[in-house]
Amino acid sequence: MYFLNTFSKSRLSWAILLAFIIFFEACALFFQHVMKLDPCVMCVYERVAMMGIAFAAILGMIAPKNNVIRWAGLAGWAYSSYQGLALAQEHVSYQFPEFPWSATCALDVNFPAWAPLNQWVPWFFEASGDCGKIVWQFFGLSMPQWLEIIFAANLVAVAIIVVAQILGTKKD
Repeated sequence: MYFLNTFSKSRLSWAILLAFIIFFEACALFFQHVMKLDPCVMCVYERVAMMGIAFAAILGMIAPKNNVIRWAGLAGWAYSSYQGLALAQEHVSYQFPEFPWSATCALDVNFPAWAPLNQWVPWFFEASGDCGKIVWQFFGLSMPQWLEIIFAANLVAVAIIVVAQILGTKKD
């Protein structure tokens, strides 16, 4: 725990988190613009959750030794991971519905009026795909199923780091 406590107080740890999120966002853009797989509304919302983790990582990188900033970064990471997991689970329910006639998602993204991201950056935030359609699989899992794994892994990682913050203050 001491190592994780110490490591979480380094810019490198937060930079690694940010690098993973940039990789995942780059994959999303590759799927959209190179493979021509149109993102659906849930895909766009999941991207926003990933961006929440990225912003938390940037916050943590600013002053990782400062308790307030580090804890704010951890809280943002945990919140965004939780929201992303909930979105991915909802998305999976559209692809594998218990009752097929009830599995529908919105046709258009619904951002707040003060932040119409789909109007500001349509190449990243505009949705035109079908949430229920499986357009890509890897090892038998669809994209939102992989996102469930990614967001759940982020939740586990942040939980371990939080425990290390609490228990890992002394070298054993």
